[in-house]
Amino acid sequence: MLVQTLKGFRDFLPIESQKRQYVINTLKDVFSSYGFEPLETPALEYEEILTGKYGEEGDKLMYRFEDNGGRRVALRYDQTVPLARVIAQYQNELPSPFKRYQIQPVWRAENTQKGRFREFLQCDIDTVGTTSPLSDAEILAIISDSYEALGFKNFKILVNDRTIFSTITAVKVEELPMVIRTIDKIKKIGREKVLDELIINGISTERATNIIQTIETQKPPVNIANILSAAKEFGIPDERIEFVPTLARGLDYYTGIIIEVEIDGYTVGSVGGGGRYDNLIGMFAGRQVPAVGFAFGFDRITEALEEQKLFPENLVTTKALVTIFSPKLLDNAIEASYQLRAAGIATELYLDPQAKMEKQLKYADQKGIPFVIIIGEDEAEKNVLTLKTLKTREQKKVTLEEALKELQSA
Repeated sequence: MLVQTLKGFRDFLPIESQKRQYVINTLKDVFSSYGFEPLETPALEYEEILTGKYGEEGDKLMYRFEDNGGRRVALRYDQTVPLARVIAQYQNELPSPFKRYQIQPVWRAENTQKGRFREFLQCDIDTVGTTSPLSDAEILAIISDSYEALGFKNFKILVNDRTIFSTITAVKVEELPMVIRTIDKIKKIGREKVLDELIINGISTERATNIIQTIETQKPPVNIANILSAAKEFGIPDERIEFVPTLARGLDYYTGIIIEVEIDGYTVGSVGGGGRYDNLIGMFAGRQVPAVGFAFGFDRITEALEEQKLFPENLVTTKALVTIFSPKLLDNAIEASYQLRAAGIATELYLDPQAKMEKQLKYADQKGIPFVIIIGEDEAEKNVLTLKTLKTREQKKVTLEEALKELQSA
């Protein structure tokens, strides 16, 4: 038996998981501060719900199969289409506008590479039910606040309007999806290779050159200008947002503003993307339901935080380990750990009464627990305990009340 994970799938040991929880909690705090509420949807949807919503490439990368009941099902590919299904299914129960965040895994049969996996956590915010430029600007404000809260100082929010591409007379209607997907590669493969790809797809050299030049010289349309003006009122610095006319994003459902975020010094690619999609939810609801949202690139954000050393020094939630000096002092150790937890201090009790103190201290050190409490015979007799700080190796005898105060303030 081969003991390993599937390619593109990962285990997260405690230290990695703690870092992920830190990112999740930081983002949740920002989302909640703007009135967004959590939503969860199933891992599996009926295949027909998901197919045909992400373009040809999306359908190829989707995990699809027949379940034991003979139903055609698919694993969640993103969280936008399931959101659309939820809006249609519960439209009489949800407020309008509906502002939600969703943090759940999605699955894509990708060719694995740095920053790209087959199972990964997606972190979305969406506002459904309004066309107000304020809703687009609020999404930009949340994006700005979120990356700032995570500690990033130099990042750019890139914006464009998807409708720019449909106004270019040199592009035929049937060519538009291909042109959008190809133009979206300019930053990745360069202008000349994009030109070559357009030509390979049947567009003449002259027309392909004209298409690229026309797109590159576009100015922000009125819609984008209004959103950027509102974004400024939300307090986003002008230099943090950039209009990029060649930004396209390959998904077929965008209808207005499109957004990507890049972090200076992180070379893998964008760390999030989104935009306005006013027609997608209508496919399920039977009427047009406007929406705008953004998906945070969770794994890339975590990787960028690691590269730029932005994680807090101590992410361990357990603050103290209560050791067991000897089996006959077990009750003292249990009582101390109970009192510490009752005071709101995350405390672990070592579980082997026979273990040597050296082993217990090594355990605390290995787990990154900052404080150790020792109650030996001398401490028990005097009704005190020894509080040891592992980082400095300093220790002192204190009462339980004194230990509580010190740990609560640490």
